[in-house]
Order: sequence, then C-alpha cells, then structure tokens
Amino acid sequence: MQEVHNLHDVFVHELRDIYNAEQQITKALPKLIKAANSSDLREAFETHLDETHAHIGRLEQAFELLDEKARGIACDGMSGILEEGKTALRDGGSGPVRDAALIGAAQRVEHYETAVYGTLIAWARAMGQNEVADLLKSNLEEERHADEKLSQLAEAGINEAAVRGDGHSQKGNGRAKVTHMPRSVHRH
Repeated sequence: MQEVHNLHDVFVHELRDIYNAEQQITKALPKLIKAANSSDLREAFETHLDETHAHIGRLEQAFELLDEKARGIACDGMSGILEEGKTALRDGGSGPVRDAALIGAAQRVEHYETAVYGTLIAWARAMGQNEVADLLKSNLEEERHADEKLSQLAEAGINEAAVRGDGHSQKGNGRAKVTHMPRSVHRH
C-alpha cells in the first residue's frame, strides 16, 4: 500500500482491491457455470457473470469520478476464497452434491464482496462522494441479490437432494455416489 495520508488514500486502495477481485470473479464464474448440474444454478451463475461485468464498469466510473486511474491491485482475500472454491470443483462430488458445494463457494465470494462494498459506501458518503457511493450501492444490491438467489436455490431442493445423494452424476447409473465430503465442509 502506498503511503496513506487520509481516508481518500485508503478508499482508493480498497477500490483497486475490489476492482481486481471482480476481475478474478469473471475468470472463475465460467468454471462454475460449466460445473453446475442444476440448470437454475447455471442460470444464476450466468446472470451474475453479466452483473460482474457491470460491477467492473461501475467501478471504472467511480475511478473516473475520483479522477483516479482505473487499475487493480492484487486482492489476496479474493484469491484465497477462490482457491478454496476450487475444492468444490475438484472434490465436490457430482450432481446436487457438487451444486451444494458450488453454492457454498459462491456465497463465500458474495459475503466478502458485501463486506467490502458496505465499507466503501460508508467511506464514500463520509467523504461527500455521493455519486461514487450510489455506483457502489448498485453493486452491493446485486451482490446481496445473488447471495439470496443462491440461498433460495439451495433451500428449494439442492441441499435436500445433496443430503440424499440424489441426482445424476456425470458418469454412471444416474445416482450420485458420495464417497467423501468436500474438504471445505470439514473446515467449519
């Protein structure tokens, strides 16, 4: 982090961090789309990929309003969350078991983003940057909506089917065989 003299400096640093995070997410979501068994879950991921591109555009507008260059800095927090999410792809079983693991991984991302955007909005308002705050609030609302949609999908049957091991596996006789739980489940 460059030398910090005021809240503006911290704000720009964090804005660059979330800008990079959103870019990382645009690379991760296509993998989740491909891996999802549920067509509703695939559609939710596809919708959120489109929204994520819009988030990047709003962040670029925010940089412009602040007369700052739109550039990212490595977001280690998102890198770590996405790295953990790879476990769902690698070890998450198949069918609804994998879908439940994918939802868990995606919700970690949404919760991180929600925390960051909430902080940035408060700081923007404190600095009198209401137009920037409004742009960030649009991103926050879409993140919250994505999280709610994922919860609805999980509660509408994916979790229950994953408990039973129902659904179609990628290969085999149509029943998902669960030989182990994803490692991410054991950490909690």
